[in-house]
Amino acid sequence: MPVLVYSLLRAALFLAATGLLWWAGMRSWLAPVLGAVVAWALSYVLLARQRDAAARHLAQRAEGRRAARGSDVDAAAEDAEAEGRGPQR
Repeated sequence: MPVLVYSLLRAALFLAATGLLWWAGMRSWLAPVLGAVVAWALSYVLLARQRDAAARHLAQRAEGRRAARGSDVDAAAEDAEAEGRGPQR
């Protein structure tokens, strides 16, 4: 969920920055480009807590996947040992 919150906040910043530029009279392709740069800078400063929460969430999920994958390998080795075949990798 933290990744979704962070992504939505960044999208909101982009839309707000682009909308303000459009409202200020910049009505060309440059408005969304400059809006993206402004939104990136603002998100770097304003959304540090949300960015860290999203990074922690992704790291925990990756660690969980690694642990689950490691236990599958251990279970296969134990099964092979129990059947007298020796460990397989």
